[in-house]
Amino acid sequence: MRPQGCHRLTCLAVACALAAATSSLALPTPARADGAAASQVTELQKKVEESAAAYEQATAKVAGIQSQMDDNQAKVDAIEAKLPAQKQKCASMVRSEYKLQQDTPGILGLLLSSDDFNEFISNYQYLDSVKSYLDGETSELVDMEAQLADAKTSLQSQKAEADSERDAAEVALAAAQKARQEAQERAAAQAAAEAAAAQAAIEAAQQQAAAGQQPEGLYQSSNEVSADATTSVASSDAVSWGTDRQAFVDQWQPRVDAYLSGSPLAGHGKAFAEAAWDYGVDPRWSPAISNTESSKGAACFLPHNAWGWGSSSWPDWDTAIRAHVQGLSEGYGYTISVAAAQKYCPPTWESWFAETLAEMESI
Repeated sequence: MRPQGCHRLTCLAVACALAAATSSLALPTPARADGAAASQVTELQKKVEESAAAYEQATAKVAGIQSQMDDNQAKVDAIEAKLPAQKQKCASMVRSEYKLQQDTPGILGLLLSSDDFNEFISNYQYLDSVKSYLDGETSELVDMEAQLADAKTSLQSQKAEADSERDAAEVALAAAQKARQEAQERAAAQAAAEAAAAQAAIEAAQQQAAAGQQPEGLYQSSNEVSADATTSVASSDAVSWGTDRQAFVDQWQPRVDAYLSGSPLAGHGKAFAEAAWDYGVDPRWSPAISNTESSKGAACFLPHNAWGWGSSSWPDWDTAIRAHVQGLSEGYGYTISVAAAQKYCPPTWESWFAETLAEMESI
């Protein structure tokens, strides 16, 4: 997707003037990636997203297993808490049953000692119910001990599975960190090369202007802005991928929230940070573009579209943020660059680049 509105909707007016200028002046442009390089970038982005998905899946499974382990441990603890009392109760019952057997005559004695048959039946039923109760308490003790053994066995199995999944999560995390670091280094190198090429283009244009080949007025201010804007790139070492997703979010959420404070996008730093991790994008880039395009969501031309992003609208900010960060990763790269600025806002890419870069450096 290519954004239709850019730099607070002023690009269309400027485009007309620049189109007239380019008909008489051909400025050298920074080299663009060839097909092979573009293919490599696509494969790298797939690795970033796949490693993020693998890490999230593995950590979610670990969390699920841990929840089961907690439930099982609670069951073990409950049974172990009841066992001593049940053992003591059963021991007392066994002693009582033995004493009862010693003190109670046999069936013949019970019959002879009864005044009538009904009394005999009543006494017999009483003794039988006592024995049944004692047997039931003993059986409950046996069942509790069996449940405890089963729960402990299950807990050991779950712990082994959790350890295995945790190892898988660590492997996925390492892959995610490597893919993001590779993307960061490649983007930084590309941005530096583009900045150098753009500066060379500006100098060549200035030489043409000095030779009388430049139309008056149209590129003068543009070149002055370009000379400042393209001599620097976003500080790539400001973003570290040598951490896990949660630590990354914990680091960047408050910084983005502070930057967006008081704006319609306030409080959505977590969404920006999570999307940045998931898609391997500089977490400062999308928030900075929102300022360049709409004063951080204050002047959206479509619902929840703070980035001049085509003709898109979204139901809420978090959905919009993820869509924009994903779009940046797939169409513009890891971080801001001259080529990205030229693609995002062609008519006034120089000022767009300078303003967005300055905002990124302030986050």
